[in-house]
Amino acid sequence: MRRRSWFAGVGVAALLVLTLMDFAQHYDVPIAAVLALAMARALSLGLSWLRPRAAVVVSLVTTAVTAALTTPISSSEPWPWGTTAAFGHSFVIAIAGARGLGRRELVGWWVATQALGVVAVALAPDRGSWLGLITMAVLSAVAVVVGDLLRSRADTNRRLVEQETISKAERAERERLQERTRIARELHDVVAHHLSVVVVRADSAPHRLPDVSDAVREEFTGIADEARASLTEMRRVLRLLREPVEQPQTGPQPGLEQVAELVESTQRAGADVRLVGDVPTGLDPATELTAYRVVQEGLSNAVRHALHAAVEVAVRRTAGELEVIVQNEKPPRPVVPAPGSGHGLTGMRERVALVDGTVAAGPTPEGGYLVQAFIPVREEVAGGDHGLGG
Repeated sequence: MRRRSWFAGVGVAALLVLTLMDFAQHYDVPIAAVLALAMARALSLGLSWLRPRAAVVVSLVTTAVTAALTTPISSSEPWPWGTTAAFGHSFVIAIAGARGLGRRELVGWWVATQALGVVAVALAPDRGSWLGLITMAVLSAVAVVVGDLLRSRADTNRRLVEQETISKAERAERERLQERTRIARELHDVVAHHLSVVVVRADSAPHRLPDVSDAVREEFTGIADEARASLTEMRRVLRLLREPVEQPQTGPQPGLEQVAELVESTQRAGADVRLVGDVPTGLDPATELTAYRVVQEGLSNAVRHALHAAVEVAVRRTAGELEVIVQNEKPPRPVVPAPGSGHGLTGMRERVALVDGTVAAGPTPEGGYLVQAFIPVREEVAGGDHGLGG
């Protein structure tokens, strides 16, 4: 860009000097008019890069005024267009074409220039040689062709860049899909397999082990149910990972009506969880699914890091938003955290951000932990339960 500006500056200065020399040597014109016309000619050339259409207008007007004010020293001098006028105007047309003026517009400016020259010669046939008219016609025609070629080349280069950008995006998308397929395959081969084994062993344990009490039998049943639910979620995730584009969901998605079941399931796992207040319903599926996932991740976090601490879950509807709270107290004794991926809270924030919500998570002054999400509410079903919890 700096080199281009330097060349433009040199070109403007050179045209200014050449115009002054041309006027001084070949035409009878007042010095004030010489300076004004030379400045206007240089201005049109400098303007052609930024405002091509305006530059052509300035150049054509300057050329016309030059023809009206100048008288050749001899009848052999070119008129109505001098050498610098022909070259300067042609340069402006060429640059304007390169900067985006279409072929038809360039041809229109060429016709206007020649028509102006013919009118000038018709009004003053004895003022100078027709050589200037011919020179302008040839040079400006070449300028039209050059400008159109430069514009076409620039358009071609731009399309090539766009195609290259699209190709890079497509390659990145293919690589992303390949990675998703690989992850899905590993999840299916490893995680889903182990969950299936858990289901089989939990279901068969009461029959394989002697003297199993009812409490233990119920515990095995709960383990099998949780593993089956995890398998169902795993299969849904695998389908999402294997789909190249987002497909409409065919199965029901969990929502706020399933929050109570989620709390009960966590209670059966041995956690001290309490659902505070009523859970509002009748919201749009995206909001309800997001709120459900926040509760799910909050409870999972509490079970991993504070299994024996009391946990409270609250889902409250306020004006224009849904507040979701999962808060656990300080554990009564130190807990060795269960292993986790470390991405649960990050994924929760990303999911909530997709519906323009916010999440705050962190320790409380009392030593517990608080997960609090605010999700904008969009009505889905009229007449739903909008009661406030608490």
